[in-house]
Amino acid sequence: MRTLFFNACVIALVSLSLTGCAQDQNKYTLTYTSQDETLDPEIQEGIEEIFEKVYPKLVQDFNPAAQEHVTIKIDTTYDGVAYAHQGAITISSDWLHKKPEDLDLVTHELMHLVQSYPGGAGPGWLTEGIADYVRYKYALDNEGAGWSLTPFSPSQSYENAYRITARFLVWLTQNYDEDLVVKLDEDLRTKQYTPETWKKYTGKTVDELWEEYAANPKLSI
Repeated sequence: MRTLFFNACVIALVSLSLTGCAQDQNKYTLTYTSQDETLDPEIQEGIEEIFEKVYPKLVQDFNPAAQEHVTIKIDTTYDGVAYAHQGAITISSDWLHKKPEDLDLVTHELMHLVQSYPGGAGPGWLTEGIADYVRYKYALDNEGAGWSLTPFSPSQSYENAYRITARFLVWLTQNYDEDLVVKLDEDLRTKQYTPETWKKYTGKTVDELWEEYAANPKLSI
């Protein structure tokens, strides 16, 4: 186990001196633990790089009050992919053996820590859609992982969550409000989200927006 300390001024192991750095510079720390000594050491290096480069941006852009310390654990018994819970991220070592290039799953899970939505804040499909939207926008190497937004299909719904909902959110930011996801995220965290939230920010219900999206789902990028 080792703990890393990151900020814009310095990267160090075990301890960090802020001498010469701006006093208001936030400090973020990562504790990385692994139960699997057979994993390629580059996996840990890649995860640490994502934390260093991505997490401060997510905190700044979405929730400046997000936690400063994060724990990431590589688990040999977990049979899923990854999850975030109580300030920590657990990743399946089996998944990393199968998909060692899929390290930006950490970006998705880091966003869940930044979200920190209280119980009953809003629908799960939107929570996961926002996290995949963030992976699409902030990840370091989605292309290398073979990860992309799911192409539109008429059989889809905005409630499908993850990459399907994320693509819808991208379309909305391009066609209505570039800050829409930031606003939705804040409303969820403060329990201000309601079905009327969509109309407040776009003038249309989510069903009307989806109908418009389905008629012309092309993205500008």
